[in-house]
Amino acid sequence: MHEPNRTITTPTTRYGDPVHRPRPVEPHTVLLPTEVPPGVDWVTLPNGIRTLAYTHPHPGPVAELEPVRESIPRWAKTTALLAPTLGGGIAAAGFGISYAAPGVLAMAEALWATVALIAAGALAPLLLRATRRTGGRGAGPVQHITQNISASGMFGRASGTFNNR
Repeated sequence: MHEPNRTITTPTTRYGDPVHRPRPVEPHTVLLPTEVPPGVDWVTLPNGIRTLAYTHPHPGPVAELEPVRESIPRWAKTTALLAPTLGGGIAAAGFGISYAAPGVLAMAEALWATVALIAAGALAPLLLRATRRTGGRGAGPVQHITQNISASGMFGRASGTFNNR
């Protein structure tokens, strides 16, 4: 007897891939209330299905909270370290100025004496001329001094004469 030809087809998924088949459905495991881990509780979803889900832990009895230590910013540490250095520098400067003050005052007096000496040296010829004219004698003789210097060559020896008239 002869059997009719049959075509063999492989089952395909909706994407047409025969290799990837849907997984078989596993039976649900039932958890006892003692087996539920902490932070997990039964919740009812908006569509009415009850399921396990992570929830926020319920606060226990209020205990004394330890103060939270906040880290100190770097700029505050730097400022705190620089403050004594700056203060010490200012104190050292004040200490040095207090020791230098008598010397500074003496130098100021010496400077004023030097200024007076320079002024006297500049004004002395003017005062001497003024006193000669008013003395009735007239001006003294004017002297002319001339000097002649000559040298030959770049490294030649110089010679000169003075004329006093």
